Amino acid sequence: MQEVQKLVRLPSFLGLLSSLVIASLLAGQPAATADNPPRKILTGWIPYYSMKTALPAALNNIDLVDEVMPFWYTLKYDGKIKKAVITDLYAPANPSIPIAQPLAAMRAAGLKIIPTITDGTAKLVLAKMLANPTQRAQVVDAIATMVRVNNYDGVDLDFEGFAFVDGNTTWTSTAPHWVALVKELSAVLRAENKLLSVSTPYVLDPKAAQKGYFVYAWADIAPFIDRLRIMTYDYSVARVGPIGPISWTERTLQYAVTIMPASKVFVGVPGYGRDWVTSVTGVCPANVANTVKAGAKAATFVMRDAAALAATYGATPMYDEKFGEMTFTYQKVYNGNTASGLSTSCTATRTAWYQDARSWALRAALVSKYRIGGITSWTFGMEEPMAMESIRQIAKQVAPDQINVTASTVANVINYAEPFTISATFTKKDKSPLSNVPVRLEARGTNETTWRTLATVTTSQDGSVTRSVILGKSAVVRFVSDPTWERNAGISPEFSITVNRTISIAPPASAKSGSAIQLTGSLRPRTVASEISVERNVAGTWKRIDSASTPDVTDSLGNFTVTIPAQPRGVLTLRVSAVDPLWPLVSTEPFSIIIR
Repeated sequence: MQEVQKLVRLPSFLGLLSSLVIASLLAGQPAATADNPPRKILTGWIPYYSMKTALPAALNNIDLVDEVMPFWYTLKYDGKIKKAVITDLYAPANPSIPIAQPLAAMRAAGLKIIPTITDGTAKLVLAKMLANPTQRAQVVDAIATMVRVNNYDGVDLDFEGFAFVDGNTTWTSTAPHWVALVKELSAVLRAENKLLSVSTPYVLDPKAAQKGYFVYAWADIAPFIDRLRIMTYDYSVARVGPIGPISWTERTLQYAVTIMPASKVFVGVPGYGRDWVTSVTGVCPANVANTVKAGAKAATFVMRDAAALAATYGATPMYDEKFGEMTFTYQKVYNGNTASGLSTSCTATRTAWYQDARSWALRAALVSKYRIGGITSWTFGMEEPMAMESIRQIAKQVAPDQINVTASTVANVINYAEPFTISATFTKKDKSPLSNVPVRLEARGTNETTWRTLATVTTSQDGSVTRSVILGKSAVVRFVSDPTWERNAGISPEFSITVNRTISIAPPASAKSGSAIQLTGSLRPRTVASEISVERNVAGTWKRIDSASTPDVTDSLGNFTVTIPAQPRGVLTLRVSAVDPLWPLVSTEPFSIIIR
């Protein structure tokens, strides 16, 4: 991926966040209609050197995107402190736009932010660091600290030096140390509820003749990663050919889904093309002689400029069904002077390959075919507008069913130990019932944020569920069905249920005048030191009877004894109340004692 960084010159995007980005968030995006939202199958990179195009491309297609990988960091070895360090590439490239501004825009859009860290070390340096347990632990700590300090949702490792710099003779020895890094970093990130993504070149079934870049040991890292982003491009670099043939792309995908859950797998799609010189006639000017010759390194261009490049030279791009890509050939004349100053001219025949909207749609269709996590764009902002729209149409076709839930309760106020009943009906968008599906009855305390499961029940043939439970305290309750490939989560309306405590007493039917009266009882749920008061009804008004100089309170079992001072003859109408700052006031029904 790093090889294509020079495609886009660094522009300033001062003012962009306050205009284009914010406007897109407030005014709405070119998204699917609200009643038919597409599946969010697209992720992609946002490079530090092309913020002006990459960030708006992500934000303007927020209906397709739920996570992004800012391409902002690289790992280096600091010889002075002899430790691994994470270097920020964003700040030097964008001095007038603090990093907090694009992060705020992404978070306001609801995006998960999983920044990419590249290998910025020299040949074999990172491999040797990972082979040393102490230095490997320092790498883990440096990465985890970067994630923690910036409150990122995780991290994406793009360590391509193993594949393209170190040499394939090192792969067998490097692989186990790479696996150890992934395992150890995963443990730290998962403990903090963070995601671990890795981006690697292709790997193929080890049983086959071609194994791909097996240094990345997909099968061994599979249990420890949350995302695998396969760089299914750069198939043709030194020689003329497609950027990422569809059959080759599908072949590495087929291997990936056999060794890990398909939902972890993302297929890379390139937003760039390559343009090779295939032959030259004449003598080229000195200033281009080294680059305009057969076998020279290919030029690169972004997808959104492909049509203009072809039109400039009168070429007609053709779609290649076999490779699932566009290609065209054209001739370009170069005029100038030789090294000795003589006038000269040459004509180069050039051939370009790139992926367009149709190509991206073909690869987006793999999401449904294999039920993978999605596709990943290198990079946002290179694509032509119709490429995004082609993905949107595919995403609509594979969008999960929307689940509607209606619910009701028998009562919103209940007494402690009294069963509480809630009912719900789960239906799909077309109003057909969601039958035989497990759903959870969840609750959380009125001052809590974490939901806990009270019970699991299965919907009936008509999509309905009914459940009675006993709540220990006031809570908010709801029914929830988990999301699957075919459907979104179903979440019922929330109901606030107030649970009143209960007081049980056994008052005497009568008592002698001139003698104290003892009342015993219990408070449920049991709490210690809840204050118990006795009130007397006097002409329709309740007045407290002081039984002692200190208040009567419950014991550790919730039991209490209250002594009422001697009363004159007559009928004494009373009630008992419990006072506790953590509970609503609760009182017994009025009762009478005949004083003889």
